[in-house]
Amino acid sequence: MAGGQERVLRRRIRSIQSTQKITRAQELIAASRIVKATAAVEAAQPYSEAVTQVVRDLSAGGSGSDSPLLTPRPDVRRVAFIVIAADRGLSGAYNSSVIREAERAVLAEVAGGRDYSIIAVGRKVEGYFRYRGYKIDAVCSGFSDQPRYEDARQVGSAATAAFLAGDTDEVQIVYTEYRSAGVQIVVRHTLMPLVRDEIPPAGDGGEAAVAASYEFEPSPEGILDLLLPRYVDSRVYAALLNAAASEHTARQRAMKAATDNAADLITSLSRVMNRARQDTITTEIMEIVSGSEALRQGASDGADYLSDTIEGRDADLFAARSTDA
Repeated sequence: MAGGQERVLRRRIRSIQSTQKITRAQELIAASRIVKATAAVEAAQPYSEAVTQVVRDLSAGGSGSDSPLLTPRPDVRRVAFIVIAADRGLSGAYNSSVIREAERAVLAEVAGGRDYSIIAVGRKVEGYFRYRGYKIDAVCSGFSDQPRYEDARQVGSAATAAFLAGDTDEVQIVYTEYRSAGVQIVVRHTLMPLVRDEIPPAGDGGEAAVAASYEFEPSPEGILDLLLPRYVDSRVYAALLNAAASEHTARQRAMKAATDNAADLITSLSRVMNRARQDTITTEIMEIVSGSEALRQGASDGADYLSDTIEGRDADLFAARSTDA
């Protein structure tokens, strides 16, 4: 029984060691990608800030008042949600946190009597909402860990086209914002219509008034109509980069915890296996000692029996000789 238990424990320890190698490799890969992801987030900041400044200058120049992307709809009947998560798991609560926030927002809109649609970015998002029967208008996947600007344009174009066509009256984006190696927060922002606070109108004074002195060719309105979709794409791209950095950080943390837990489990099972081996050895020693004692006892009983037999035979022979005499 003890020997069988030892074999089972040995197989289980080998299995856990194999899993530990995988989690350790995943941890190292995620740690190496965190550096690139955070560098990409920082590298995208200048472009985003430059586009924002140009849009502000155009708004200060008297443009943008009639742009569909800047005009709130009086009656919001349908809200689109861009939900950004990962294509793969093994990242702790990263995917579930984003999905829960998006699901709460969708249910809140439904409770308010409004319709909704979902643009799923990441296979985990698609799998969750499709399995539960939610409305999915578009799916973009395959780039969650290393997004490119073309991927952001794909997502932004799908949302912008539906908004300009009137299929949706508001677009919100749900993703994980990367703030530091230890802090990643799930956020939800309104993507379209663009928030007026970020694009101040003309006549505010200060920097906006100075920027209004520029001359635009062909016209501020024409430039703004071309620039606003790119502004939306830049915001989507920033969200994708933040999500990618958060994904790698969450995966590195989850894989490190899994590796440490595997080491603790191996130590615990090794102790149980050693106790089982000691029990096996003790049992075998007891069996050997018991068998040796039984053999010694049996040999002693056999010698006494032989002595008694020899003495009885000698007595019979002596008696027979006495009778003959």
